[in-house]
Amino acid sequence: MISVEDWAEIRRLHRAEQMPVRAIARKLAIARNTVRRAIADDAPPKYQRAPKGSIVDVVEPQIRELLE
Repeated sequence: MISVEDWAEIRRLHRAEQMPVRAIARKLAIARNTVRRAIADDAPPKYQRAPKGSIVDVVEPQIRELLE
């Protein structure tokens, strides 16, 4: 995943300086598909944590039984 700074730099190079995708990829040492995706996206990339369960999920049914 690229940083917001890289995303902004890719868009600036492509739009303001009219630099081609291949040249941007070479300059920033990233894949051409990543450059294309950054140019096409309207918003900067966001970090999304993978959803994972709570440590209590394993014993929750037993706790609920005890509370009833």
